[in-house]
Amino acid sequence: MMIEKIEGWLGKDRSLLEYKCKGIPKERLHLPGPDFIERVLIPSDRPVAVLRNLRWMFKTGRLADTGYLSILPVDQGIEHSAGASFAPNPIYFDPEKIIELAIEGGCNAVASTVGVLGAVARKYAHRIPFIVKVNHNELLSYPNTYD
Repeated sequence: MMIEKIEGWLGKDRSLLEYKCKGIPKERLHLPGPDFIERVLIPSDRPVAVLRNLRWMFKTGRLADTGYLSILPVDQGIEHSAGASFAPNPIYFDPEKIIELAIEGGCNAVASTVGVLGAVARKYAHRIPFIVKVNHNELLSYPNTYD
C-alpha cells in the first residue's frame, strides 16, 4: 500500500526505488539500533567520559534506546542573533524556555551556546544532556577570516 503511494509521488522517477548503491556494501554501514554504543563506539578510541555522555544521550528522550538521536539546536549568538531567530516567538529569548522546549519535545539533547546553557545549567543539566555549540569564526576581526 505505502509503496504505491511513494511510486505515485515519484511519478516517472519511480525507478529511484530500484537504486542499488555499488560503492559501499550494506555490510559496512553502521545502522542505528539499541546496541549502537557497544557495536560502533566502544571499539573506537573515544575516552570513557565521551562514551558515558553519548550513552546518556542515547538513553534520553522519546527516542531512548532506539539508536536514533533528536537534538534541539539553538544558536542565538553573534552570527545568528536572537532577534532574527526568535522575533516571532519572543518567549524563546529566555534560555529556560529553550531547555523546557527540548525536554517537552522529548529530545535526546539540546545544543546551544555556552551563555544559554550556562544560564540554566544548575536547574536543568541533570535532566537533559547539553551540547555546547562552539564556533571558530573571526568575522569580527579585520581582515575577516573564517575556518
